[in-house]
Amino acid sequence: MDVLVSECSARLLQQEEEIKSLTAEIDRLKNCGCLGASPNLEQLQEENLKLKYRLNILRKSLQAERNKPTKNMINIISRLQEVFGHAIKAAYPDLENPPLLVTPSQQAKFGDYQCNSAMGISQMLKTKEQKVNPREIAENITKHLPDNECIEKVEIAGPGFINVHLRKDFVSEQLTSLLVNGVQLPALGENKKVYVHSSINILFGMLIAHLQDKFPDYLTVSPPIGDLQVFYKESKKRFDTEEEFKKRAYQCVVLLQGKNPDITKAWKLICDVSRQELNKIYDVLDVSLIERGESFYQDRMNDIVKEFEDRGFVQVDDGRKIVFVPGCSIPLTIVKSDGGYTYDTSDLAAIKQRLFEEKADTIIYVVDNGQSVHFQTIFAAAQMIGWYDPKVTRVFHAGFGVVLGEDKKKFKTRSGETVRLMDLLGEGLKRSMDKLKEKERDKVLTAEELNAAQTSVAYGCIKYADLSHNRLNDYIFSFDKMLDDRGNTAAYLLYAFTRIRSIARLANIDEEMLQKAARETKILLDHEKEWKLGRCILRFPEILQKILDDLFLHTLCDYIYELATTFTEFYDSCYCVEKDRQTGKILKVNMWRMLLCEAVAAVMAKGFDILGIKPVQRM
Repeated sequence: MDVLVSECSARLLQQEEEIKSLTAEIDRLKNCGCLGASPNLEQLQEENLKLKYRLNILRKSLQAERNKPTKNMINIISRLQEVFGHAIKAAYPDLENPPLLVTPSQQAKFGDYQCNSAMGISQMLKTKEQKVNPREIAENITKHLPDNECIEKVEIAGPGFINVHLRKDFVSEQLTSLLVNGVQLPALGENKKVYVHSSINILFGMLIAHLQDKFPDYLTVSPPIGDLQVFYKESKKRFDTEEEFKKRAYQCVVLLQGKNPDITKAWKLICDVSRQELNKIYDVLDVSLIERGESFYQDRMNDIVKEFEDRGFVQVDDGRKIVFVPGCSIPLTIVKSDGGYTYDTSDLAAIKQRLFEEKADTIIYVVDNGQSVHFQTIFAAAQMIGWYDPKVTRVFHAGFGVVLGEDKKKFKTRSGETVRLMDLLGEGLKRSMDKLKEKERDKVLTAEELNAAQTSVAYGCIKYADLSHNRLNDYIFSFDKMLDDRGNTAAYLLYAFTRIRSIARLANIDEEMLQKAARETKILLDHEKEWKLGRCILRFPEILQKILDDLFLHTLCDYIYELATTFTEFYDSCYCVEKDRQTGKILKVNMWRMLLCEAVAAVMAKGFDILGIKPVQRM
């Protein structure tokens, strides 16, 4: 329904512009004295009446569509932007692309949301030699606000801020919809294809050369290279110290790209060992990949080079074939002097395949910050040759920083070696079990529940520690901090989640009773903490939209933490279950508050799912 409403809104604005244009033309004809029996004027007036009629029908249809019950959560900021966008358009019809700024209020005294467009509009009017006080502009905007289902009242504060107070009935109804229908997120349009590029760099050339030396009979006898890390370190040492070995490694890459059968056999052996090791990690992290290594694009690279040559983009420099891209300081090398292809060639082949064969709507490259210049050059080259149009497809490099040890140096083992992720996950399991036993959870949980809690905390904490930081920044890895059940950690949030889930269970309220209550019980928001929690729950779609815009997942982590702490404030102030202080017997269950608990848990569960964290019901 969100897509339909957006389409209707666009048509509404278009028809308003047409009416405005026709009205101006009619006025011009009148001013020119073209009145009376002018067929041109009569035709314009008739067309204007038809448009006004259609506009009225469209407005009614749009309002009816908005009033229809929807299973999807509403993005309140988007809805308020529609409302204020309409008001600004009505108040200042001659302004082209006026600023539309709607944000959540930082303090309760300033309402629930704020529209801060008046100051920007004042600046725009100044350029047209119209000096208007921002506060007057704010007043004019509020006078043109259309009828809507979400705003209770507006107040003008300071130089022209418009404070927005939501209707309690609106918030209550949205919470009820969430509970009845589940956490259904706003639709973004159908058939959207998103491809996330996350590449493992195996450096086949030096590995193949080392394999030939260490296991010369590898073509007939499968070599025992079970520990790929040891094998890699040996070959890397030779690559850095032996010039002849380095040349042979580069030549192995050229032969591999030329599909030499012996080199291809070596490549397949290394791939098989790598795949087995990597799949162990991916299985633990619950990550699914479609494997498309450089070999997948091998045949396409020949066509890429030819296409750039045919278009006149290729220059020869010291035997290399290079491409200069406007606005980029470093050229792309698409063929090396030895005839081999490069990462530039394979990345160009990959982006073309994703755009034309996969027909991707969004392509995200999750690769470290050090590759930023490379990817910006690849994207610019794809745009230069006509494959990629930023108005049609979103292509984005989501760079990330470095993981540091507690000494603030690059994360290493005590012996100075690179930390293996599998070892890190194993250490996480050990430490999470120690933490659970320290809290004596082994005495109240079954063996199965204890193991589930151990896995949830261990893997959840490691993922969350990575995702909860701004991905552009380096961060310090600390098991002690990530397993701390205080503060913004997965341990705290997982404990909070199980606590929330236990409230209904301890009150002997099952899922069926909660669903019945969701359909029949109005959620009251009279207490300030109820109101704060209700609004916080409904911000979930806004948070996800922001993440879609900038691809910073730490925003979701911050939101889940805010939701958990807001719940704690609510739970400390508002009794969900009232008990006899002497006997502990349940005297009363405030069902609308139980429903608020359930809504918080539902949103947290969806947030965990997006982050790849698996909560448990008991911990």
